[in-house]
Amino acid sequence: MVLGKHAHRLGLGVGMDLPWGERIGFDPRDGGRLSESVSAFLDRNRNEFAYMFVAFQPIDYGALDSRRYWQAYDSLFDSFGHDRPRAFHQTMLNSGTPEAYERAEVAAFTNALARRYGFSWVIEDLGIWSFRGKSLPYPLPPLLTEVGRDKCIEGVAAWVRLLDVPLSIEFPGFTEGGSFLVGNLDAFEFFADVVRAAECSATIDVGHVLAYQWLLGRTGARAVEGLEALPLERCIEFHLSGCQIVDGRFRDLHHGVLLDEQLELLRFLLPMAPRAVGVTYEDPVYDTSGQLVPKSVRNFRRLREIVADWSLGGAKIG
Repeated sequence: MVLGKHAHRLGLGVGMDLPWGERIGFDPRDGGRLSESVSAFLDRNRNEFAYMFVAFQPIDYGALDSRRYWQAYDSLFDSFGHDRPRAFHQTMLNSGTPEAYERAEVAAFTNALARRYGFSWVIEDLGIWSFRGKSLPYPLPPLLTEVGRDKCIEGVAAWVRLLDVPLSIEFPGFTEGGSFLVGNLDAFEFFADVVRAAECSATIDVGHVLAYQWLLGRTGARAVEGLEALPLERCIEFHLSGCQIVDGRFRDLHHGVLLDEQLELLRFLLPMAPRAVGVTYEDPVYDTSGQLVPKSVRNFRRLREIVADWSLGGAKIG
């Protein structure tokens, strides 16, 4: 699949973050198989989605051998359907870190999976996922300084060279009380500088954008302020995951329930992204029978309608 200005609009996709040993994830027995809950969700809902990404979760701290993941990913894509595009949300690129580190092993692992599964692109947040070899519980935003920006450009450009498939860097998350800011550069301009200088694609997580706006006091009608700085001409995909406003703070909870504010901002941004190929509903939450949790149904349906209108070039967008 070619990612470019005239790329075909895929429509609505689903993003799956599937831990090992969880009810919603992979069963580590016998080399890994899809849990019954996930299988039930895909059996019930696969026709809702035109494409999928899977977020990488390591089995353990052992060697990065792609063959250890074959049975798990085979079962996932067998259940979803091999005739639909797939992408890979790699969580090990650590693309926002200011540290120097060796990339060859992660690149070889990612490329091996991309060859086997035909991933159309690789995604990762422009965040600090680990520091001094230790994983962080939630990726921190990059250092919003000139040095931090230069390090991000250098690192992302290195991944562009090393990966065999296109790389799309995602606007980072900003969680008030869960992360902190270092530096005073505008995050939208910072992100745009990195994407353009490294010559990669961009993924816009609508919840991440709103969380940053919330930190700056840009709520309500002000949520669209400053968005012209985003590299929307390079955006190939939008993400929406369950978010909530708790005690006046924006929380990116990934609990499946979309806010009205996310849908409104998506409507605003879609016409400004000429190269976008899809909108991803990330981390749906469902019961053991595969049914979406009741609170998520209303806005999932609204999301589906918005994306369908956009996919067909409908006039309702905007």
